[in-house]
Amino acid sequence: MEMRRPRGLRAFFLLTLAVVASGRPRAGPEQKCKSGPVDLVFLIDGSRSVRPHEFETMRKFMIDIVNTLDIGLNATRVGVVQYSSQVRSEFSLKTHAKLDSMVNGIKQIVPLAQGTMTGLAIRYVMNVAFTADEGDRPRAPNVAVIVTDGRPQDRVAEVAAEAREKGIEIFAVGVARADMTSLRNMASPPFEDHVFLVESFDLIHQFGLQFQDKLCGVDLCLESEHGCEHICESSPGSYQCLCLPGYTLNADGKTCAAIDLCSEGKHDCEQICVASPGSFSCDCNKGLKLNDDRKTCSMIDYCSFGNHSCDHECVSVLNGYHCRCNHGYRLMDDGKTCQAVDLCSEGKHDCEQICVSAPGVFSCDCNKGFKLNDDKKTCTNMDLCNTVEHGCEFQCVSTPGSYSCICPEGRLLLEDGRSCGTCRSSIIDLVLLIDGSKSVRPQNFELVKKFVNQVVDSLDVSPQGTRVGLVQYSSRVRTEFPLNMYHSADEIKAAVMKVQYMEKGTMTGLALKHMVENSFSEAEGARPANRNIPRVGLVFTDGRSQDDITEFAKRTKEAGITMYAVGVGKAVEDELREIASDPVEKHFFYTTDFTAINTIAENLKLNVCPEESQGEIELKDPCACENLVEFQQATMTSLEQLTQKLAGMTARLEQLENQLLSRK
Repeated sequence: MEMRRPRGLRAFFLLTLAVVASGRPRAGPEQKCKSGPVDLVFLIDGSRSVRPHEFETMRKFMIDIVNTLDIGLNATRVGVVQYSSQVRSEFSLKTHAKLDSMVNGIKQIVPLAQGTMTGLAIRYVMNVAFTADEGDRPRAPNVAVIVTDGRPQDRVAEVAAEAREKGIEIFAVGVARADMTSLRNMASPPFEDHVFLVESFDLIHQFGLQFQDKLCGVDLCLESEHGCEHICESSPGSYQCLCLPGYTLNADGKTCAAIDLCSEGKHDCEQICVASPGSFSCDCNKGLKLNDDRKTCSMIDYCSFGNHSCDHECVSVLNGYHCRCNHGYRLMDDGKTCQAVDLCSEGKHDCEQICVSAPGVFSCDCNKGFKLNDDKKTCTNMDLCNTVEHGCEFQCVSTPGSYSCICPEGRLLLEDGRSCGTCRSSIIDLVLLIDGSKSVRPQNFELVKKFVNQVVDSLDVSPQGTRVGLVQYSSRVRTEFPLNMYHSADEIKAAVMKVQYMEKGTMTGLALKHMVENSFSEAEGARPANRNIPRVGLVFTDGRSQDDITEFAKRTKEAGITMYAVGVGKAVEDELREIASDPVEKHFFYTTDFTAINTIAENLKLNVCPEESQGEIELKDPCACENLVEFQQATMTSLEQLTQKLAGMTARLEQLENQLLSRK
């Protein structure tokens, strides 16, 4: 059986708004309670302690109540159950559709005249009387009225609680010897509305009158001329007037007046207060707008409307705007467009050779082969390879105002910038940490992978030589391949080109932590520390880290890892320098554009000399034919370098002799 908790039963039986008792009308046959569908079951005590005349009084009590109800299959349905030592259904909820037949059914009830098994009767009502087979309706409230004159001979508290839990509202009416504790155990709360105790069956009509009052109470707000301007709220035998929110009740107790918070000064508007009943809103004077706090005002930004047509900068003023040019530009007569101030073309400079113009300023430059002096204006002829002791081991290449050393093919320029070495044969464990954040962009990430492969090309990769691992990071860290996965440059380069772009954030600190704790572990292919094989880390990033790098940048160096930092675009120099090993200038590289990173790859030299490594070095037989040829080629290369140096020194001596002769 599915029971409903009668949410409105107190609205049904305790129709809370009743008129004063002396003036309220009684419901009679011509005045029925129209309170909606209700399923009502009387549970009457038919034990032997109820005398015949008392049973007749109880019968009349039920008839009086049903006479006040709107009886019908679609209105109020009534059933009667009698109990003593057993339970008997006198008629069910679906038996009588009309009042007359129901009254006749009540008159034909014969007392059982046995014990008082109230708990058994309540369980019957719960499990049988209020079921669909017996006429119970799914959405009609269930109400049980228990009438008893004695103490139950079985347990009632538990079964009554179960019935209430299933949605049955229980009224307990006790007569004479009835036990108040038992009545409270049976009845629904609140007890003052559901528990009634009278001294005799002759007085049971008092409950009937109260019960009728609760069914047929009059709502004064509906039945009288209350005069409330806004809201009438009923209470038993009375009513009161209320006002809508934002209004207050006047002294007459009926009419309402709007609460004007503005005139009462109960607002915090900076300029204008606009009143509405019980509330207010703020406004601003002309030319000003209300801020997001809806209280204070600020000047309207006319520039933000986007129709100013200013070439450079729009400046809002009260009730308007004007245009302004950036530094180095002048505002034209139309008051909107800006023109660059070209000091070079206007002759307002003192450069000796070349004037380079920028809006409102200039800088000086020199022709090819000259350098700008410290005064930033004059120029000096400069072929540094022939005028300074450059110290290049192989060849000096002059550039305007500078020079650089280069090495023959197959050899690399060492960290001193002068000597040539064979760093391809160096044995190192190298882990590259590349930035895969969203700001890198897919096309640039492909350039990063080519950069990695350029670095790999400069190394002698083998299981006994250099080992390379790759880690990509963004908001998380992913090992693309550890140090011990690939054993040749071709394998590594192929794996690099298959790396998938991660996107998302830039957690450089988390990546450094992963490098220290995982990438250089023996489990991932790093060789034991006692072998003294250098461990080198290279971090490539294009932006500011979203987490702190300080701790793990320090721990990488404490772990003996030589750190290189390569930055592109929006990479933060301070972070790169913090990552790089000392001397920072030799371990820190930066370029503004991804397309230039190949230049970094060419200049980047992981200068770890072979003699510092304790890895497996292949020993060659000096008497083998191919090794003799290799030695001969190396000797010829060295002789060629010496010849070039000698030619350079000869040319320099001739130049000095010519200068001496010209001075004579």
